[in-house]
Amino acid sequence: MRHRVNTRKLGRTSAHRVSMFRNMVSSLIEHEKLETTHEKARLVGRLAERMITLGKRGDLHARRQALRIVRGREAHSKLFGELAERFAGRSGGYTRVLRTRRRPGDAAEMSIVSLLEAAPGAKAPAEKGEKAPRKKAAAAKKATTDKAKKAEKAEKPAKKKAGTKKAAAKKGARKKKSSKSED
Repeated sequence: MRHRVNTRKLGRTSAHRVSMFRNMVSSLIEHEKLETTHEKARLVGRLAERMITLGKRGDLHARRQALRIVRGREAHSKLFGELAERFAGRSGGYTRVLRTRRRPGDAAEMSIVSLLEAAPGAKAPAEKGEKAPRKKAAAAKKATTDKAKKAEKAEKPAKKKAGTKKAAAKKGARKKKSSKSED
């Protein structure tokens, strides 16, 4: 039974496995595509997604955490620059794993891990303080509904006032008629 076993050992020591994943994630970030066995591809994709999330965060602590995994200045600068901007409007799912073929030597199932392109029409927020587009649209919708509610409230008292004026005018007209009839 494999109860509470979270990692795949892949027939390697832990040091070899960590080193292999560091190299593969760095290559994936640098070249945006990587071919490997299916099991390794799934694990590398998960690790790469975590690194891209750190890249989007962009603070000092995130940079230091990413430096533990990502090797090379080019890969590190690409992660915190180009990839962070590309995936700013996306909240996950930055990689794709596609099964391709069986390797001739040992019949291992091969896959390609690749980084996705930016979503069509997705626009990155201009500044860090600015909300994401989805949140901005929801806030704008709420603001318009709030304005409409305020306008309705403003109209309702006006209608009541107009109604009271009419009633007062009718009473005044009645008084005038009654005073004329009495004379």
